[in-house]
Amino acid sequence: MSLSDPVADMLTRIRNASRTGKKEVNIKASKICHGVADVLKSEGYINEFDRIDDGTGQGLLRIKLKYSVEGDPVISVINRTSKPGRRIYSQAGELPRVMGGLGIAVVSTNKGVLSDRKCRSENVGGEVICTVS
Repeated sequence: MSLSDPVADMLTRIRNASRTGKKEVNIKASKICHGVADVLKSEGYINEFDRIDDGTGQGLLRIKLKYSVEGDPVISVINRTSKPGRRIYSQAGELPRVMGGLGIAVVSTNKGVLSDRKCRSENVGGEVICTVS
């Protein structure tokens, strides 16, 4: 089965798994999904992720979700911004501030997949993939 939008599938799986209280979720591996998972880990939204072999050659990303002490998911809102039918690009100064700086925007740049804070510090823009808070 081929997916037309693997990032939207990834975000939906993370959203559904965190709402049901699962500890981990498996996602089809791709370069962009690996980059998004790396940003989520560096910003503290997930515990860790591993690439595992599923026998198909593509592999899976196993993401371990993070919860607060009370058991609430750390990721409360995760939304896809740029879609295959409508790409959203922003320059470094025009990147969205999610919840006044409390959340992050994940941006695909020519330097890789970065958070909006890192894009501003490196003065680089790109495609706004999703927002997380």
